[in-house]
Amino acid sequence: METVVWSKPEHERAGTPLLVMLHGYGTDESRMAKLFGALPPEFSCAALRGPKDIGDHYGWFLLDYFLTHDFPDVIASTNSVFAWIESVKARHSSVSLLGFSQGMAMASTLLRLRPEQFRAVVGLSGFVLDNELLAMSESFTSRPPFFWGRDRGDVVINDAATEHTEEWLHRNTQLTARTYPGMGHSISKAELVDVGAFLRHYVLR
Repeated sequence: METVVWSKPEHERAGTPLLVMLHGYGTDESRMAKLFGALPPEFSCAALRGPKDIGDHYGWFLLDYFLTHDFPDVIASTNSVFAWIESVKARHSSVSLLGFSQGMAMASTLLRLRPEQFRAVVGLSGFVLDNELLAMSESFTSRPPFFWGRDRGDVVINDAATEHTEEWLHRNTQLTARTYPGMGHSISKAELVDVGAFLRHYVLR
């Protein structure tokens, strides 16, 4: 990855759990970096910038209102994130993922392809890709811990995507699902408190 913002200087990261943070469509890594102070300080958080130019901002793959995606585009971005994780993971005690909106689609795709690599996953106001090729690639031997936070009134993620996401998460993960009325397509302080508790329980305990 060309652009990564860290929550800690390099000399403080050794041996810490790594939390890889993936932003939404049409924004950038600064959106995730703003969350650093609300997450458990034991983690080294790394906010990555998506490789796709979306106007003046960035994304992980091209997306339309119906959340239609191009599979080779998804895999190219996924492989770039895997390559970056491989370059740093030896310095850390574990690797977990946090994705917002399209970043949740990326985080869940990374989990689907290499579930053994990740201690826990957090998905916020996002979705899981409905893709037959990805489904064929899944090889879960256990249910990984997954936190899914959202507002039921979020109009950005359509009903079909939400239904597929809910079904997939219940089938494949050890799911912690929380809803936050009135939050919309965003991240709330109450949600971050719950995310912190989830990460402490599944990663730091």
